[in-house]
Amino acid sequence: MKIIALNGSPRKTWNTATLLNKALEGAASQGAETELIHLNDLNFKGCISCFACKRKDGQHGKCAMKDDLAEILNKLETVDGIIFGSPIYYMSITAGMRALLERFLFSHSIYNPEIPTVYPRKIPVGFIYTMNASEKQIEQFRLKQSLNLHEMMIAKTIGNPLTTLYSYDTYQFSDYENYESSMFSEEAKAKQKAEQFPLDCQRALEMGIRLASTEI
Repeated sequence: MKIIALNGSPRKTWNTATLLNKALEGAASQGAETELIHLNDLNFKGCISCFACKRKDGQHGKCAMKDDLAEILNKLETVDGIIFGSPIYYMSITAGMRALLERFLFSHSIYNPEIPTVYPRKIPVGFIYTMNASEKQIEQFRLKQSLNLHEMMIAKTIGNPLTTLYSYDTYQFSDYENYESSMFSEEAKAKQKAEQFPLDCQRALEMGIRLASTEI
């Protein structure tokens, strides 16, 4: 079994990457082969509306663009599970993750009401979100309802509902005194990091175990 994780954060060792690594650790404990890909290392863009993936004489499920993302999209055709991970920037996933989803989802969706997806089979998928906002703030801005839109499209594509993990009120800097961040309490942030983030890591580990244990 092969499970791939996609890091939509430009940071390779911080909150999102840490949780993705924990999820892969859980998957590996069940015997899965794992790989973590940092999208920020790649040179790519979002969908350009060429519609090559919709042509009757073309290859459905295949994005025609040739850039660094092409190899990743090919890998996503053969893996047994996917874990997406993104911090929340201005109440949405990062631009890199959005661009990936545009290419991945649109190429597997054709304009035929009888064929909801051309993705080759059903696989388990997880999505990990990290954010500076508190859970109360996320509820206030109805962020989960907004994120549910792309989760629905992912579920439609891969044929299974998503497993999600939200990590709230994350610790952003290792040296708060060097940044203008007076609206936050560094003490409260440090407390959250010390007490809650380890629990989020455990939840990520359990996500990886579940995904690797899912029969497909």
